Amino acid sequence: MSSFWIVMVLVSYFGLLLLISGITGRRADNLGFFLGNRASPWYVVAFGMIGASLSGVTFISVPGWVGSSHFAYLQMVLGYMAGYQVIVHFLLPLYYRLGLTSIYSYLESRFGFWSHKSGAFYFILSRTIGSAARLFIASAVLQMALYYSLGIPFWAGVLITIVLIWLYTYRGGIKTIIWTDTLQTLFMLLALVLTIGFVWSETGLDFGGLVEQFRERGYSRIFHFEHFKSDRLHFIKYFLGGMFITITMTGLDQDMMQKNLSCRSLKDAQKNMNWFSLSLIPVNLLFLFLGALLYLFASMKGIALPVASDDLFPMIATQGFMPGFITLIFIIGLTAAAFSSADSAMTALTTAITVDMLGVGRRSEDEIKRMRIKVHLVLAVVMLGVILLFKSLNNRSIIDTIFTIAGYTYGPLLGLYAFGMFSRRLVNDRWVPLVVLLSPVLTFGLQALSPRILGGYVFGFELLLINGLLTVLMLWLIKKPGGTRLSQ
Repeated sequence: MSSFWIVMVLVSYFGLLLLISGITGRRADNLGFFLGNRASPWYVVAFGMIGASLSGVTFISVPGWVGSSHFAYLQMVLGYMAGYQVIVHFLLPLYYRLGLTSIYSYLESRFGFWSHKSGAFYFILSRTIGSAARLFIASAVLQMALYYSLGIPFWAGVLITIVLIWLYTYRGGIKTIIWTDTLQTLFMLLALVLTIGFVWSETGLDFGGLVEQFRERGYSRIFHFEHFKSDRLHFIKYFLGGMFITITMTGLDQDMMQKNLSCRSLKDAQKNMNWFSLSLIPVNLLFLFLGALLYLFASMKGIALPVASDDLFPMIATQGFMPGFITLIFIIGLTAAAFSSADSAMTALTTAITVDMLGVGRRSEDEIKRMRIKVHLVLAVVMLGVILLFKSLNNRSIIDTIFTIAGYTYGPLLGLYAFGMFSRRLVNDRWVPLVVLLSPVLTFGLQALSPRILGGYVFGFELLLINGLLTVLMLWLIKKPGGTRLSQ
């Protein structure tokens, strides 16, 4: 595939994003940036959230993951469904009743100043790492497919990507992202379906033959009920992990909730979340189906598998094993998937830092605007640094890395909200930062020692739940007499 055509396609794609940004960001005020003036159509938000939630990680890592975990990921997707119902029936009503711009403002109303800052800090840490990981994988593929041939070093390629994201998000924020995410979800799903169609045709098998090949190779196995202690893929571990990952990485995440809070009403936000969650089963099943197809394709064509499973799809799509138009489709789909996650993350991080950390207080509209633009710019620089750090450290599946990190960084958020919503106790607010620092440390120690002290038990993604429970326990130890500061 000629670099010229890849450049032309990407330039056209970004030109379209900038056009949407220019239209939606025109005369956008701070309320438009933070909450889209609370006027976003729920069905547009729901469709756009598919791309934002899946991201480039799903586009690359889930197909590659089939080689080691088969279709077991669907166990986690079922857990997602349960988690979304918790968000619909408990968290969204709370956020709308309080009229929040940043969801972490709840923690100050419930516990106090330091709890608020602690919650916002963990979101900023979690989202920065997660978004950097998502952009890293897209940047690595673009480097392999395009930048190497043009003599552009990795850091410069990442810089180009971040600058482009900054340009179409800094004015309109969530008001722009609602519409760009919709466009990017469409491109991502089109790329997924067209790639499946081509690879399937190359196998020469009908559906029955394909299913038989998947079964013989073990790719189609979904449920794991044996070896509860030692198997990280056990159904209960994956289901609970998926459920609590959804509650935290969506329901307690400013990025995902900012889109929901931009809807016109609580009822619209709940409809958005219900329809969006229903779409995840067929969409993730398609990604797993593609992964099994890619492994079968590699076997039939005698293609040596890469060391890192994340490299399978990019290698086949960009290294001459597919025709040029499929390479273009792959790059567009990956770019759309990666950017639909990264753009909203930068907006949500800007919101959290501006509203939660710096505070808007009695600042004027112009002062707030200048402050958030500066924050947005600093975040772009920080994101560049974290991605370059990630490149030097990464040696495993990105999706596995993200979920593992989430177990440590989102656990304290889960504990804070659970204690706040399901008890009426006050806590000694000044001790909360210590609690949320100790909880991940204790969780790490428990994970390291569990095979010895728990009879061979190996933690999976349910580690997030353990982290949250430890946070709740320590909050109980620093409780104060009296009722809650905020009526539940």
